[in-house]
Amino acid sequence: MATTPAPHPQAPPKPTWDPRDPVRPLLRPTIRIRLTLLYGGMFLIAGILLLSIIYLFTAQALSDSTSQLPFKVVNGTVQPTTSWCRLPESPTGDQLNDAVTLCLRHQSDIALEDLLRRSLFALLGLSIIAFAFGYAMAGRVLSPLGRITRTARQVASSDLSRRIELDGPDDELKELADTFDEMLDRLERAFTAQQRFVANASHELRTPLAINRTLLEVHLSDPGAPVELHQLGKTLLATNERSEQLVEGLLLLARSDNQIIERKPVDLAEVAERGVDQVHAEADAKGVEIRGEREPAVVQGNGVLLERIVLNLLQNAVRYNVPEGGWVEVTTEAKDGQAVLVVSNTGPVVPAYEIDNLFEPFRRLRQERTGSDKGVGLGLSIARSVARAHGGRIIAEPREGGGLVMRVTLPI
Repeated sequence: MATTPAPHPQAPPKPTWDPRDPVRPLLRPTIRIRLTLLYGGMFLIAGILLLSIIYLFTAQALSDSTSQLPFKVVNGTVQPTTSWCRLPESPTGDQLNDAVTLCLRHQSDIALEDLLRRSLFALLGLSIIAFAFGYAMAGRVLSPLGRITRTARQVASSDLSRRIELDGPDDELKELADTFDEMLDRLERAFTAQQRFVANASHELRTPLAINRTLLEVHLSDPGAPVELHQLGKTLLATNERSEQLVEGLLLLARSDNQIIERKPVDLAEVAERGVDQVHAEADAKGVEIRGEREPAVVQGNGVLLERIVLNLLQNAVRYNVPEGGWVEVTTEAKDGQAVLVVSNTGPVVPAYEIDNLFEPFRRLRQERTGSDKGVGLGLSIARSVARAHGGRIIAEPREGGGLVMRVTLPI
């Protein structure tokens, strides 16, 4: 029975104006206008407060300077009231005027110093308040950007169903959020179509190959078949097996390009041991020794995909080795907050400029298409995709004397 498809999430509301229209509303509440009004108003308020405080301080200083004179008149004689105001004992008219002038000037200097000190304290207080208020307002204005960033991070972890759905005025941030939501809609549709295609391709490609293999095995099991037919059947069976490996590799490569959502603790040393066990028979047949110490290194990931990394690296190391006296060294360790897997092997000399080509699909050393019985040319591509999906990386380096050193680092 056909299943009803799940309803697609409703698209975010469109802005009330067309962002592609060169003629935009003049009164649209853009971020520039809002920030201009906000910070212009803050500057105006701060200036008014500062002027008011300075005016009050000045008025108080003038009041103090006029109410407390540095001298007083007693019985027709002028007498100083402070220690710093000195008058001559028998002053003449000019001497008295000069002395009084000096006292008044000194008193105004003291008042100005007091006014300057109070003004500086007032400016410091207003500056602290202005910075705190500006920080709070900047956080409020930029909060939509934080929301967009958090949604982008969730989408980066393969959660394409997340949407920003930003509310508020139709400003630049709202336009950015709506555009981002629209892009996510298209990405989700494309990703869903890709998953459906991979599932359909998996079924459509595996089924005829499995049927071909069965038919060939049935014909090969017939003891009365001619020798030429047996030879042709073996060749076709090998070709069919190679096609099956190619299909499996392509499907795994398509799946491993995405982030791993469900993660579990996986010991990289245990995964390496399983990989060694699987290639041990092939290594013995080729006379290749497998060695190395494997220390525990637990990572969060998918054990099956991580085992694929080890298996692909070991198969390459065994198959592309020297004819006699070859070895493969497999080590694991936890170092500097990372789990490290190193696979070193003897083999032919690899030029440094050829290293990057080894990770490309269907590329081998000095070959661009698959043409040998050593694999389908997807092993290192799959290994790199799986490492990236786990947040790690894989690096290849030529080994002195021939061979390669493959280093896989994964976050713990």
